[in-house]
Amino acid sequence: MPSENRTHPPEPLQYGHRIKAPLEYSRGDEKVWIYGALRVRDGKEVIKCAPARNSKNYIELLKEIEADNPTGDIFIIADNLSSHNSLETCTWLADHPPIQHVFIPKEPAG
Repeated sequence: MPSENRTHPPEPLQYGHRIKAPLEYSRGDEKVWIYGALRVRDGKEVIKCAPARNSKNYIELLKEIEADNPTGDIFIIADNLSSHNSLETCTWLADHPPIQHVFIPKEPAG
């Protein structure tokens, strides 16, 4: 939704936090979450739609990435979403050592 359609100004941006404002619209029952990965070496992408953003669906993406890259180490650069480092995800990753998470820092270095 373009900012000129808001009925109130957004809160000031704080580093590391998204702007939080009351929703003025609804995505309805048909909403989906889109997961994606890009293999930098050749530009191959893996895209997966899911009805929820949770550990189960994130692990399904990791399975697709693993199946598409059967040899060598796989480095996943991820943000700090709770499903990326949940107990369920960490347990799954422990059984799949070629996949290594590299998290985007929460705060600037220094």
